[in-house]
Amino acid sequence: MAQKAIREYDAKSILAKHWDKYFPNFTYAYETVMVQNGSELREAAKEKAWLNEKALVAKPDMLFGKRGKNGLVLFRDQKPGDVKLEKAAAWIDEKANDKQEVYFAFDGDTPAGEPSVDYLTHFVVEPFTPHEQAEEYYISATCVGDEDMLYMSAEGGMEVEEGWEEKVTEVAFKITESEEEIAEKIRANVPADVAEKDKASFAEFAIGFFRAYRELNFAYLEINPFVMQGNKIELLDMVAKLDDTAGFMMVDAWGDVEYPTAFGMEEKSPEVLAVEEADAKTGASLKLTLLKPDARIWTMVAGGGASVVYADTIADLAGIDDLANYGEYSGGPTTGETKFYAETLLDLMTREKDAQGRDKILIIGGAIANFTDVAKTFTGIIQAFEAYAEKMKEVGVKIYVRRGGPNYEKGLKDIKEAADRLGLWIDVYGPETHVTDIVRMAVEA
Repeated sequence: MAQKAIREYDAKSILAKHWDKYFPNFTYAYETVMVQNGSELREAAKEKAWLNEKALVAKPDMLFGKRGKNGLVLFRDQKPGDVKLEKAAAWIDEKANDKQEVYFAFDGDTPAGEPSVDYLTHFVVEPFTPHEQAEEYYISATCVGDEDMLYMSAEGGMEVEEGWEEKVTEVAFKITESEEEIAEKIRANVPADVAEKDKASFAEFAIGFFRAYRELNFAYLEINPFVMQGNKIELLDMVAKLDDTAGFMMVDAWGDVEYPTAFGMEEKSPEVLAVEEADAKTGASLKLTLLKPDARIWTMVAGGGASVVYADTIADLAGIDDLANYGEYSGGPTTGETKFYAETLLDLMTREKDAQGRDKILIIGGAIANFTDVAKTFTGIIQAFEAYAEKMKEVGVKIYVRRGGPNYEKGLKDIKEAADRLGLWIDVYGPETHVTDIVRMAVEA
């Protein structure tokens, strides 16, 4: 399962879109907007009357928690609920205009460790929900090993992590358990501290929540806290990750979801974003992380496990500074998908010569495939070679290939013949060669 974090705004939007299916007996107003500055908030208020009429809460939506402890939640002026549109717009502009220090760990209320420093670019704004502390609850779900875990607590808010074992009820579910068995187990494990009058409603909400987590392909889903007032639910704070391997079949269910770069991290390059977009549209797996684009060793590795092994071997034998990228193509990509992936790598690889005048190295590796047609994917790589052959020769590229699996003999023969025809330097090996031996050969050469 590949997990990708999404914004709180998108998580709430997905749940709201399917609310009636999973929570038919509860209401959720879904009054929320995401903006980048005060002007956008004022513009949104022209269409959304509640922004003008209600007290508001504003906070950054940039994949980090502990926003309250970092002083980055606006919900009060003189007292909770005093914040109106102009106050929220001015606060957003104030926080967006200067770099902010964000601590990810706290000892009580005292920051721990070093802060990340960056600009805040996205904010979520919602109505303030008046409520009592006793109306706040916690719920989350994720996968642990071969089981799905549901976590429930009668206490929500910033302090739920402190004293987790005493406050949180954990329930494990096997993938084979029926909906009836799941519902029965949830009802039997409602936290004891939930008010007696709310126990049945809490169980019903938890059953719908867990079903939504599974059927909407969340890898992690947390609401902390949600407020339950009769049949009215408010989702005050959410954290979510999607299983992006399901992205190609969840386009309609998820809608236009963004996978943002976390606060303090470098923005993703257009090439990485393009690969992510292609990956979301296929049942195969296309992954790319740029580590050091001016480095000389590039990898095009089939398989997630193999990609780790190759990266570790290159780091051991050549040094991490020589490794340009990390990623994989696997799961039976089409010829066209493989061509696109290979062209993306070759375009990045051939933009500049090595600063020390050395040949660049392209490692096309992998273990022995189970079901990927090696010849078919190599046809895509050959087509990419044909498009980039002159640039590859210009910067000086040596290609090392090691591959096995269905149709591998034809794939190896085709790629060797194509490289020779195009005047490219290539060394080709099959499964008789140790999986990472080509790294040693390339480094020694």
